[in-house]
Amino acid sequence: MGVPRVYCACPVCEEARSGGTNRRYRSLVRLEDEGTGTLLIDCGPDWRRGMEAAGLRQLDAVLITHAHFDHIAGLPEYADMCRWLGRRGTAYAMPDTIEEILVRFPWLSRQIAFVPIGGEPAFGGWKAFCWKVNHGKNGHAYAYRFDHALTGRSFAYCSDAIALSDEELEPLRGLDVLILGTSFYEEPYAFESRSVYDVREALALLERLKPGRTLFTHMSHDIDVGRDYGLPAGTAFARTGQTITV
Repeated sequence: MGVPRVYCACPVCEEARSGGTNRRYRSLVRLEDEGTGTLLIDCGPDWRRGMEAAGLRQLDAVLITHAHFDHIAGLPEYADMCRWLGRRGTAYAMPDTIEEILVRFPWLSRQIAFVPIGGEPAFGGWKAFCWKVNHGKNGHAYAYRFDHALTGRSFAYCSDAIALSDEELEPLRGLDVLILGTSFYEEPYAFESRSVYDVREALALLERLKPGRTLFTHMSHDIDVGRDYGLPAGTAFARTGQTITV
């Protein structure tokens, strides 16, 4: 839902409403290097505001993790940008995700070429691996792992997942950077009703995965980024507009 939430007057939402550090857009990653150009992972409803804040007027491609509103609602505005620039956009996704997007927005294919992911596509020097992950009560999503052919560096983006099996966890091992979704510090609801790890569960997971660095994203208004949660070294909450180097 982003932060602040329209209906909420909790301290985190009020601090965010005043322009504070808790103001958060829906989860999105911008990958920028000489080989990839401007590549986004997901295109949610805050896409336009994010593009404006970053000073971007165009982009080269989008990768979609799954077809939920908070990850695809910016696609119509992306398509409109492509129309006015006189160019065709590109969006990569798994075939079932593309099918779901085009059921909702069939006209998007006039401006955006939807490319099914097969094998391990390359984006500049990065080789990408996409795999299905459990999204709890919300079905499934996909995660992305990127390995750089020259530097040997690696990172993964897994924004919407919970209760991952050993097989689903395997691509998250041996990473330099892990970006992982966590909605609450300790989610108080029945496990079977949930769809994303909470922070305490994620910290236990990190003891197994041992990434070099971890950023938690997809956070609800339960998380106050100004508070000291005693996170271990190399682990932090993502900030809106934050830039990191892999």
